[in-house]
Amino acid sequence: MKIVYGDILEGGGQILRFTLPIAAVTGTPVKVVRIRAKRPNPGLRRQHMISVESVAKLSNAKVEGLRLGSQEITFIPGSLRGGRYSFDIGTAGSATLVLQALLPLMAFTYDHVEVTITGGTNNPMAPPIDYLERILLPILRIMGFDPRIELLRRGFYPLGGGIVRVSSTPISGVLKPIRIVEFGYVKRIAGIAYSSRLPSHVVDRMVSTVESILSKKGYDIVLEKEILQPPHPRCAVSPGCGILLYAELSSGARIASDRLGVKGRPAEEIAKEVVRDLEAQIEVGYPVDRHLADQLIIWMALADGESSIATTELTLHTITCIELAKQLLNIEFEVDGGEGKPSRITCKGVGLKMER
Repeated sequence: MKIVYGDILEGGGQILRFTLPIAAVTGTPVKVVRIRAKRPNPGLRRQHMISVESVAKLSNAKVEGLRLGSQEITFIPGSLRGGRYSFDIGTAGSATLVLQALLPLMAFTYDHVEVTITGGTNNPMAPPIDYLERILLPILRIMGFDPRIELLRRGFYPLGGGIVRVSSTPISGVLKPIRIVEFGYVKRIAGIAYSSRLPSHVVDRMVSTVESILSKKGYDIVLEKEILQPPHPRCAVSPGCGILLYAELSSGARIASDRLGVKGRPAEEIAKEVVRDLEAQIEVGYPVDRHLADQLIIWMALADGESSIATTELTLHTITCIELAKQLLNIEFEVDGGEGKPSRITCKGVGLKMER
C-alpha cells in the first residue's frame, strides 16, 4: 500500500483529487495521511468527502476514515463500473472539483457513465464549469476521451444548488499523448459573461468593457451573454455573475482567464481585471494557461507516449501534481522553468490501457 502525505507542497484537497483517481484506475491501494494538515480547518470538509465518495462509488472501493475532519483515509479500489450516479455536495462547494476527480475514472470505465453533481458551478477558488467545457474538454477529445457536459442549473455561493450532468463512453485502447508548445498568434478572443437573478446591465457592462478595451488593440471579439431570471431552469438559486475569456490561438490552443462578480465591485472592474490577466498571459507567448497546466498533469501521466506542454506560469498546484505522479506512477518529468515562471513540462506517460 502506498502512503501519500496530504501536507506536501500545495497541501490542499487537490492531493486527494489527484491521488484517488490514480489509485482507482491503476487498482493501487493507498493511504492518505495528514490531509490538509496545514489548513486553518484541517482534515476533510464536505466537498472533499463527496470527491472521495464519488471516486469510491465508481471504483467499488473500500474506504476507511471517511468522516468530517478526518486527516487520514485508506482507499482500497475494486473494479471500475459504469452506470448512473448522483452526488449532492449539499453546499456551494465546487461541483467542478468533484468532476475533476471523476473524469479519469470515466475515461477508463468499461461501460457508459452518467454522473449528476449538485453544488456550486461557479466558485472563486475553483475552475468554473464553463472553463471545463470550453478549455479542458477540447484537449481531452484530442487525447481520445469525449465526455459531454450539460449545465442544468448554475450554482453560486452561498446556497449552491447548481446541477451539472456529465456523460461519457470509455476511451478506445489508450489515451493519446499531447503536445501543446506552439503559440502561433491570437485568432480571436471569445468567451461568455453570465448572470443569475441580477439586472441585465451587469452582463452588458462586463461585455461592453471587454469589447471597448480589446477592440482598440485590434482583436476579433466574440462574446456570449447569458442573463438568467426565474423561472428559467438554469437560473441559480443565489444571485451571481461572472465572465470567462479565452484567446483562441492559431496553433489550436486556448489560453483562458475568468473572474466571478463580487458584491460591491462594479462590473467594469471585474471585466478590466480579467482582460489584464488574459493579456499578461498572452504576452508570455506560451499556449497553456496556469490553471490548465495542473489539470493536464494527470492526463499526461496516464497517456501512452511523450507529452509536452508550455505553460504561462508554473504554479505550486502543478508542481504538486507532478510530484504525486512521480510517487504514484514512478514516472519522470522534465521541467524547464520554475515556480512562478513560464515553463515547459514533458513526461512519458505510463500508457494505461483500457481493457475490455
